[in-house]
Amino acid sequence: MQNLLKALKRCAVAGAAVLAVVSLQPVSAAHAAPAPVVGGTRAAQGEFPFMVRLSMGCGGALYTQQIVLTAAHCVGSTGPDTSITATAGVVDLQSTSGRVQVRSTYVYRAPGYNGNGRDWALIKLAQPINLPTLNIATTSQYNTGTFTVAGWGAATENGGQQRYMLKANVPFVSDATCRGYSGYSGLVANEEICAGYAAGGVDTCQGDSGGPMFRRDASNAWVQVGIVSWGIGCARPNAPGVYTEVSTFASAIASAASSL
Repeated sequence: MQNLLKALKRCAVAGAAVLAVVSLQPVSAAHAAPAPVVGGTRAAQGEFPFMVRLSMGCGGALYTQQIVLTAAHCVGSTGPDTSITATAGVVDLQSTSGRVQVRSTYVYRAPGYNGNGRDWALIKLAQPINLPTLNIATTSQYNTGTFTVAGWGAATENGGQQRYMLKANVPFVSDATCRGYSGYSGLVANEEICAGYAAGGVDTCQGDSGGPMFRRDASNAWVQVGIVSWGIGCARPNAPGVYTEVSTFASAIASAASSL
């Protein structure tokens, strides 16, 4: 039961055999996913060109120009899938200027995913999107400090999805501290990373699932360190967001992407 609740936390709707938590319907307040950014501000056009909005109500980032990295709980099983539309190139989802929309052709979900860690997936697109991609962390050196999150999820717990992309910064929370919070004892070490403020107020939320958590690397370029996965409610005190620790799965992600 705990695994199922974790799978439902950052998405907006339950779908794809309960695995795709999307942003069409809110989940219960007790198990809501973090909003795209509760306590966030509007992102500027072109600020995060690698951001992708997925039609099932999740987020993602361009791993390559033809592959989107997202959360396993946002998709169904591995195999051909033409049901997903990826939208990119805009911060305003209603804008048609610069907006690119491409259908999916195939989904790859992390092997062994059962709602407890390993929350990553790849979506292959029918054609490349000519926009910058987001490099992923291949070591743990960037798994600390202050991170940026962005998305179109709810701006309040159980709120509606957003028209405009929001962004916010959240600080790293150690595994020990995170596990000490109510509801977080099941945190999977080395597969999940926590981020947020003890006082709450800033977080990801329903509809942000699958979106990237990123920071600047040594060359001042953006590097992805996390994938929005789960959390208790949105922006509550002592309830940080939990993100898939990308560096742990970097080799597996690269191998899977090369096979698509």
